[in-house]
Amino acid sequence: MLIGLQNVTFEFGSRIIVEDATWHIQPGDRVGLIGYNGTGKSTLLKVLVGEYTPTKGVVEKGKDTTIGYLHQDLLSFDTNDSILEVAMGAFEKVKQLEKEIEAIAKQLETTETEALLMEYTHKLHELEEAGGYTIHHKTEEVLQGLGFQNSDLQKPYKQFSGGWRMRVLLAKMILQQPDVLLLDEPTNHLDLPSIEWLEKYLKHYQGSVVIVSHDKYFLNKMVNKIVELYQQQLHIYAGNFDYYEKEKELRIELQQKAYENQQDYIRQQERFIERFRSKATKAAAAQSAIKRLEKIDRLENVNIERPNIKINFQIEKQPGKIICELKNIHKSFGDITLLNNAHAEIERGDKIALIGANGKGKSTLLRIIAGTETQEGNRIWGHNVQESFYAQHQLEALNLNNTILEEMQSCGSNKTDLELRSLLGCFLFGGDDIDKKIRLLSGGEKARVALAKVIVSRSNFLILDEPTNHLDMHSVELLAEALNKYEGSYLLVSHDRFFIDKTANKIWEIVDQQIKEFKGTYREWLDWNERMAKQQNSAKNSAQEPIKSTPPKNTDTEQKKQNTGNAQKKEYAQVQKKFQQTEALLEHLNEQKLELEMSLAHPNIYKEPQKMAELEKAYQTVVQKWNEAQANYESLFEKLMELEG
Repeated sequence: MLIGLQNVTFEFGSRIIVEDATWHIQPGDRVGLIGYNGTGKSTLLKVLVGEYTPTKGVVEKGKDTTIGYLHQDLLSFDTNDSILEVAMGAFEKVKQLEKEIEAIAKQLETTETEALLMEYTHKLHELEEAGGYTIHHKTEEVLQGLGFQNSDLQKPYKQFSGGWRMRVLLAKMILQQPDVLLLDEPTNHLDLPSIEWLEKYLKHYQGSVVIVSHDKYFLNKMVNKIVELYQQQLHIYAGNFDYYEKEKELRIELQQKAYENQQDYIRQQERFIERFRSKATKAAAAQSAIKRLEKIDRLENVNIERPNIKINFQIEKQPGKIICELKNIHKSFGDITLLNNAHAEIERGDKIALIGANGKGKSTLLRIIAGTETQEGNRIWGHNVQESFYAQHQLEALNLNNTILEEMQSCGSNKTDLELRSLLGCFLFGGDDIDKKIRLLSGGEKARVALAKVIVSRSNFLILDEPTNHLDMHSVELLAEALNKYEGSYLLVSHDRFFIDKTANKIWEIVDQQIKEFKGTYREWLDWNERMAKQQNSAKNSAQEPIKSTPPKNTDTEQKKQNTGNAQKKEYAQVQKKFQQTEALLEHLNEQKLELEMSLAHPNIYKEPQKMAELEKAYQTVVQKWNEAQANYESLFEKLMELEG
């Protein structure tokens, strides 16, 4: 065990967050910590790392266990250092060694003793062992994976916005490689390419990982265990998010049946007692029945907390066939061109997801379509189109003096207060919350009010910029269901792949300053991209094969030179092909090696000697093959260098 909770109860003021909870994080664990908004997931992480002390029970931690904890409060950190320097703060030991080596080198300039030379050699060896010669490359690789350009790396950290700062701190944390990595909503500040990179990186991460996230795709790819914080209890499921959903449904069904069976039994016993209590011949039996009932550990009825409220969109009028048409659109900011001679068309019934990396112009394109951003070229608006634009930076449109309910009443939706209260409940505003003034709300709460206003607007065209931010999983599902039933059209930007897959029938992407359209769902778009990548690789490999052709007639000397050149080209192509094959083999063997290492690191394996022996044998075989492939790889690399020379 690396870290864990043993019979922990934690109270926040008068509210119980968790009661009598036991949870141990083991080596190799990939845990998704889930729960509805406000249940206390982030608080539980703070209990784990010691920021909060349990009311009862203990937090257990291995003596040498190291922990990395990524959370929103880190954004208070500020510095003039470059983002590269901040991320390289992960390598404190290496940086200390570099200082010591530099100091010894200065001493050696004036005093060259054997002891000093030995210390210098020893420190250099320590530096090499600690990976000191690769830390710049590793840091740059991680920062680039998280979306930074080479030109960004030397810029001061304080110049970047909160989302980009969080990426730098995430880079630093994963470079530190702690035994346990606690990540609180790590995908909130990432675009799709960065999320995909993080998934690949964490899959090969040697330590254990605990992730708080509402991104189902991310959890399904990343975790082998789900811990749900629900009704002040921790419920543990040994599988990914899909497994959790099925298993939870089954557990609820079994709990419901057990409760109903017990209720039937109680009713039977009560009828028996009522019938025979007054009869002398049956009085003893009735008393025994009463005692049995008193001893029963009564089961509670299944009480699912989440409200299954349905969001219903209404449309005031039907638009024409074309919602919006873009012709010859050009948009640039200074030297940066986002769109150049771009064309696109939105038709009635289109449900479009605009995806891609940050900085490509997604939000700018939304504003151009909404008519709130100037551009060169023509934006042609359709007949009878009534749009509603949701963007988090436009929250100033809310009236700060209104209560939440008054703000909803001002939309002109003609919904009753009861209907508005039900809708606000879906957006996590319940009870007295709806009487709060807008000015007292957090940024996330204001964003949810603005989104609720869009839903009741009766518009036939919606423009939604990251609508799922600040929503928990259940609310995301409800919003997806509502959009599927919506009779209007919409264009949305989101990095939640579950949400995109459930809501879009077209995918837009900004590529080379053009708007590229794919007609189909997100999953179909992924499959298509995979097929295209395979075709390109196949064509590339074919292009590398030597092309046979009939040489022109030459003199003997020229013929010999050409034959020699052709032979060298052929040999180079053959060696290059073997080199690529060996490179692929090494990658495959490395993945096998990592999987076996993770299996051997699991404590339960030592309870099964036969299985452990089989795993050790398989591991030795893979290591031997890897060493052979590595030697072959180096030999082929040298041969390639020789042929290129």
